[in-house]
Amino acid sequence: MHGMEQQTRESLELLKQKKCPFIIALNKIDRLYGWKTVPWQHDIPRHLQDQGSGTRDEFERRATEAITQLQEEGFNCRLYWENEDVRKNVSVVPTSAVTGEGIPDLLNLVVQVNESLMQKTIAKEAVDRRVARGERQLQCTILEVKAIDGLGTTIDVILVHGTLYEGDKIVVCGMSGPIVTTIRALLTPQPLKELRVKGEYIQHAFIEAAMGIKIAAPNLEEAVAGTSLFVVEDDEEIEDLKEEVMSDMSSIFKSVDRSGSGVYVMASTLGSLEALLVFLKESNIPVFGVNIGTVQKKDVKKASIMREKGRPDLSVILAFNVKVDAEAEKEAKSLGVKIMTAEIIYHLFDEFTAYFQSMKEEKKKEVASEAIFPCILGVLPQYIFNKKDPLILGVVVEEGVLKVGTPLCVPEKGDLRIGRVASLELNKKPCEKATKGQEVCVKISGEPNVMIGRHFEAKNKIVSRLTRDSIDCLKEHFRDEMSKDDWRTVITLKKILGIQVSSDPLVCPLGYLRHVDGLPCYAGGVSTGLNARCMEGPKCRHAWTGCGASEEIDEESL
Repeated sequence: MHGMEQQTRESLELLKQKKCPFIIALNKIDRLYGWKTVPWQHDIPRHLQDQGSGTRDEFERRATEAITQLQEEGFNCRLYWENEDVRKNVSVVPTSAVTGEGIPDLLNLVVQVNESLMQKTIAKEAVDRRVARGERQLQCTILEVKAIDGLGTTIDVILVHGTLYEGDKIVVCGMSGPIVTTIRALLTPQPLKELRVKGEYIQHAFIEAAMGIKIAAPNLEEAVAGTSLFVVEDDEEIEDLKEEVMSDMSSIFKSVDRSGSGVYVMASTLGSLEALLVFLKESNIPVFGVNIGTVQKKDVKKASIMREKGRPDLSVILAFNVKVDAEAEKEAKSLGVKIMTAEIIYHLFDEFTAYFQSMKEEKKKEVASEAIFPCILGVLPQYIFNKKDPLILGVVVEEGVLKVGTPLCVPEKGDLRIGRVASLELNKKPCEKATKGQEVCVKISGEPNVMIGRHFEAKNKIVSRLTRDSIDCLKEHFRDEMSKDDWRTVITLKKILGIQVSSDPLVCPLGYLRHVDGLPCYAGGVSTGLNARCMEGPKCRHAWTGCGASEEIDEESL
């Protein structure tokens, strides 16, 4: 009863979109201070009466807070014994998953809601598209794909409607395309045992709905959990069934760019994979490959392709609610692939974001010596303390940012090199950088034959000695440290220093790039740091919130 999590909000939003009736379980009532546990004996209202006054007060306070949070999300909610109209208000049932308290109330309420709100929906009817053609009615969904000793790869299915026969030709959805195979065996567990528990199975010639079944058949290795299973009545309909069975994967394939760069995503079922892909798309994290089920060695090899493409930061497997095979873990260590597992999408996202940021910072350190930040300096004539190496001057930063280590030159004197910034002082205190408008004392060393007053004058502008490579380095690794004004300074210095235009005219000169699907790398003003190509061509106009770029720049300024 500690309130709503982000995942709860997402679930509520999905329910709202689907217009699906629901009940809310207010869990962990056993954690209330002084709570007396007597499971299964009374309903919750009577059970509350047996609690102390302090416990009841805490329950009322926490329940009110939770209901208020739900109302803020746009849902009218009531404790179920106070809810007089289930059509207008959502029922809230206090429960404890540990002690079982409230579970009977919850199950009873589910039945009541079904009877009152979903009578037509739960009536037994033909649900398959082929009913209109008078064919055998069948509704069957794949729950899990697993390998069983002696049987090979099998699928656990739930047969909701219709009948399955041994020898039936079936069509199921596969990761690489539709799978057409023949049922070799229909298996159910021994009485009083679950389908997922290992043990001897009973083989059947046919099974009628509703029933959980294990199906043994050839070529089921790539079957997708969460998709439908169809029976072939006539060989002429196979192509239609193939198309129909793969329709569940259409949205998945749209979210994957197999030729581009991105992470490799895995989930336990099609539904969870689809939810994860939607979340990653909203978070602007590109995906180049997907799979369903346990992380295997082959998945690691696919994810390692990103290292070959020069993107080790994306050589990652995001595994949502799935297990990792021991051989896959060894292969991942060998190939340098990072496997991240979590049972909550947001934890997976947080882990990847932290990892990506750490990789980005490591890369920054590696290329720090190649990055030259743009700056234009004006010398303060009254503050010339040493005229030759090391030059010690007072300067004002007119444009850009001045950092320790920046190589400097004087364009008016034929790009005269005067050395690198050895140190900076602001208000008589050492500093690492100075920004536009600040006056600092700079120590410049590295060119013993250069002297101010002889080789250049105080009236001459001093600028950072940019190169084509240093600009590309800024674009690739330091975009988050560059402001819009800094990029303008880059453009100005490129003209002054005669630096050639980038060989890639589709890269935005301001460093704010777009994904190939048109989504900005910047969401809500926060960069994901993932590179992409600007698809607007040589002339690029960006206007999304927080981007920092909103003007048109000609190709000549690149």
